Amino acid sequence: MRYGPLAGRRAVRYTTREKLRPGRGYAMKRAIVIGASEGIGRALARELSREGYALGLAARGVQRLRELQRELPGASRVAHLDVTRPGAARAALDGLIRGLGGADLIVISAGVIFQDPDPWQEERTVAVNVAGFSAVFRHAFDYFSARGSGHIVGLSSVAAVRGGCGSPVYNASKAFVSSLMHGYRIRAGKAGSRILITDIRPGHVSTRMLVGQRGVFWAVPVEAAARQIAEAIRKKRRRAYITPRWRLVAWAMRIVPDRLYSRFES
Repeated sequence: MRYGPLAGRRAVRYTTREKLRPGRGYAMKRAIVIGASEGIGRALARELSREGYALGLAARGVQRLRELQRELPGASRVAHLDVTRPGAARAALDGLIRGLGGADLIVISAGVIFQDPDPWQEERTVAVNVAGFSAVFRHAFDYFSARGSGHIVGLSSVAAVRGGCGSPVYNASKAFVSSLMHGYRIRAGKAGSRILITDIRPGHVSTRMLVGQRGVFWAVPVEAAARQIAEAIRKKRRRAYITPRWRLVAWAMRIVPDRLYSRFES
């Protein structure tokens, strides 16, 4: 089936601030940030707006997106998007693409983590971080494949490198995210598509998701993390650790024997 964003149901909610000037706004760089209502996604939206992007802001919390929208210096649109409802999420993404007159960059920052999760929380983690991420990522990939080029940025984690006892399902979900992006990067290359895929692997970032987590160290302010991610986008990197010193942690996690790793894993 041929991909076509105009085939999606209209799922964008507009305000006067969201209107882009014909012939001028559409010439701007255009980015969609999924998961823009809080945390890294929210901070990154601010950074991209300052860099001149026209933005599509998507998340479940539309009111928080409205508040963010009033802070941004550039044009933006807002859409309710819940990645655990794949059909509606794809329609919302199509609506933002249509409203912006296209998209050059799609950032997927939606995700959850629970410390010592119960079975329901594990199911929720899989629904958001695995099934939800996969649904919107594939839709973005298909859109850029039809368009001929584009840039997808996915928020994974240093936790993708190895299992963890604090939230085994979270580590596993981020391993899925990184592996999925790697696979589609290979697919794009074999197809000759000019689609860039950037795997962002943060360590500890000072957001609400960090509250209650054990073994926190090297936590970086979310604004600093957003600046580093924006730099990785500008430099078109395939992978970026936030902050860069977490690359050393990832290396150590890969080579440490299981017995030693298990002693220090929280």
